[in-house]
Amino acid sequence: MNSQNFFSLNNITVSEILNGVPHGIAVVDTDLHIVEMNHSLESYTGYTASEARGVFIDFILRSSLGNNYQAFHDVLESGETVSFEGDIINKHHKKIPIQFTVSPLKDQDENPVGIHLLLEDISYLQLVDKNKCRDDGSLKIIGHSPQMQEIFDLLPVLAQTDASILITGQTGTGKDMLAEVIHQRSKRSRHPFIKVNCGALPESLLESELFGHVRGAFTGAVKDKPGIFRLAQEGTIFLTEIGDLPLPLQVKLLSVLDDKEFFPVGGSHKVKVDVRIIAATHRSLRELVSHGKFREDLFYRLNVLRLYLPAVKDRDGDIRLLLDHFFREISAGLNKKIKGFSPKAIEILTSYSYPGNVRELRNIVEYAVNICQGKQVRPDSLPQYMFNPLPKIEKPVKAAEQRFESSMNVSMPVTVSSQQAGWSDIERDLILDALKKSRGNRSEAAKMLGWGRTTLWRKINRHGLA
Repeated sequence: MNSQNFFSLNNITVSEILNGVPHGIAVVDTDLHIVEMNHSLESYTGYTASEARGVFIDFILRSSLGNNYQAFHDVLESGETVSFEGDIINKHHKKIPIQFTVSPLKDQDENPVGIHLLLEDISYLQLVDKNKCRDDGSLKIIGHSPQMQEIFDLLPVLAQTDASILITGQTGTGKDMLAEVIHQRSKRSRHPFIKVNCGALPESLLESELFGHVRGAFTGAVKDKPGIFRLAQEGTIFLTEIGDLPLPLQVKLLSVLDDKEFFPVGGSHKVKVDVRIIAATHRSLRELVSHGKFREDLFYRLNVLRLYLPAVKDRDGDIRLLLDHFFREISAGLNKKIKGFSPKAIEILTSYSYPGNVRELRNIVEYAVNICQGKQVRPDSLPQYMFNPLPKIEKPVKAAEQRFESSMNVSMPVTVSSQQAGWSDIERDLILDALKKSRGNRSEAAKMLGWGRTTLWRKINRHGLA
């Protein structure tokens, strides 16, 4: 078949369209002869498009597919897109693992005129999944975007120093994983890595958890407790949500960083320690400093080395890589024989903004794999809230927090409990608004809010709206 009359496009050639795709593309006729292929596929195979045109596909894509070539004929007959993995051997005898996606091409009368073949190099994903690579900390963080490559380039330097590190970035970007990778690649890797959430405990308990206490220090202290700083001796302590650390404990932490020693709660003898501190926050510490909610000297002491983890939507090309990685990991764990995502599901997943970042992305894949009953993850297997997002509530949240702070008349940072109080008011208002718009129809109200009916029923009862 002549490639010039395979398609009819105004002022643009098929090759120009195909060359704009960053993966290998081949257009094949019904006899499985190559009509056109793009530059990416040229680099995979070692053959130019001019050499490949009119040649049977098996001579260009020499592969381990075997009977899977039958899949090409099945696509022509059924009109269904299929996806599977295999290998190709290029002109230079190099083996490349490939994810094949085969789709039918039809004319205006819906008659099959060929197939569209998408080839995606998955060698990096296979490298990540090999057991022999699991000890290499850098490979636990998935990404090949320029933004993540900059971080990977810094890891060896960060791992070989004992200086404090401050990791910033939105919630769910993987700050805790990055901290652990740095520890694993450091000289302290044979010693403990202990994570502490500075906003999870009240001040009195947090001080005891960090620095330990002596017997009789307070009611209930029936024996000595070593504390995390002593348990992490010669290792690393990861202080997540450092912006929530109470001011009195900020003073004590600064003293430990400077002097390498501290008093346990109720103790009269100093304890010497040798630990490295990695801190993380999703908040602006500079802003907290300017409002007197975080000590400036501690900020500079922690901010010796700084890393910013970008939001997943700002990591060029990483969303698809992460989707494939988590899909392979989760489907293997559940022993489900799902072949991948449908093209429409991929379109939805790659265009979604992921406000919860990598954590949310993984949860979405896990949900979809569990729900999916077919051979491919389709849009109906994705969480419904992706299609009905909640309205933006930034301004109401700020207003609610301000009302709460005013009522308490304090200058301390907004605590977890105040954020929950503010959200409770907002959630109640959202439910009432949805019920009004749906004229009391709870099914419709649940759809507006992106919840299931049982979730809405539970929240209605919680807010006393029944």
